[in-house]
Amino acid sequence: MTSEIAGVKIPDSRLATEATELVHSVSTELLYHHSRRVFLFGALRGRRRGLDFDAELLYLAAMFHDLGLAPEHRSSGRRFEIDGAEAAADFLRGHGAAPEDVRVVWEAVALHTTPEIPALMAPVIALTTAGVELDVLGIGYGDVDERDRAAVVAAHPRPDFKRGILRAFHQGVADRPASTFGNVKADVLARFSPGFERIDFVDVIENSPWPE
Repeated sequence: MTSEIAGVKIPDSRLATEATELVHSVSTELLYHHSRRVFLFGALRGRRRGLDFDAELLYLAAMFHDLGLAPEHRSSGRRFEIDGAEAAADFLRGHGAAPEDVRVVWEAVALHTTPEIPALMAPVIALTTAGVELDVLGIGYGDVDERDRAAVVAAHPRPDFKRGILRAFHQGVADRPASTFGNVKADVLARFSPGFERIDFVDVIENSPWPE
């Protein structure tokens, strides 16, 4: 595997290497390549912004960010982001990582689908979301040089990615529809799960046990 892509060095520490092997072994090819692109696009956007960030922690957050979509997590009942964050934290603790590093990676994974808030947090958290937003939504597409985008996609192709990632999202959350309350994955179930009914926030308030 190329050790440098679009001028971004891929972390090759033991921690990063073992994380790569773990994620690749339990994930699909689509999610594996997506996760690598998230790191690369996050790093490129960070470089453009002049941010000082820990590349290894960004890599770990990127690699684990969608692990909660894997089959073994689908019956948890929790948001898939939390499952991925917990898996990342367990991995880091198992390798003796500092508590602060564990916390940053956990927050980066847990918040990567939450609009706006990550951008105001630590660079690793902000850039994990920035990488996800570019690869999935196209946000910041013009912030990355065309040659760099081409180099990233050449190393980690995205054939039919738009439809593929929507399938992955749907498969990952279809068995835990309540976990999509108040977040973007409710849109996925509304499109692809016949009979899905959103939990309405106003209904929750009006039907709460308070007597007034």
